[in-house]
Amino acid sequence: MTHELTFRGTTVRAEPGQSVGAALVAAGILDWRTTRVAGRPRGLFCGIGVCFDCLITVDGVPDQRACLVPARDGMRLGDEPVPGDGEPGGGHA
Repeated sequence: MTHELTFRGTTVRAEPGQSVGAALVAAGILDWRTTRVAGRPRGLFCGIGVCFDCLITVDGVPDQRACLVPARDGMRLGDEPVPGDGEPGGGHA
C-alpha cells in the first residue's frame, strides 16, 4: 500500500519502508528548508542521520531528520499546520 503525505499542500507518495527524505527526493523535492543566516536551500545530504541538513517538521514536531523518519500515511510535512493545533508546524520548513 502506498502512503500519501502532504508537503506544503502537495501530495507526496511514499512506498512502505521509505523514509520521509527518500519520498520527498523521489517526488522531485530536493530542498525543504533554508539555512538561518544565508538562506541557502537544504535537503537530503548524508541520508544516514549523521548530519542535520534534512531537518523538517513532521506532524507539527520540528527538527526531525527526514532521512530517519519512516513515512506513514497521512503525515503532514514542512510548515503545514496540524489540524486542531491552530499554529504552524514549527520553526523549520
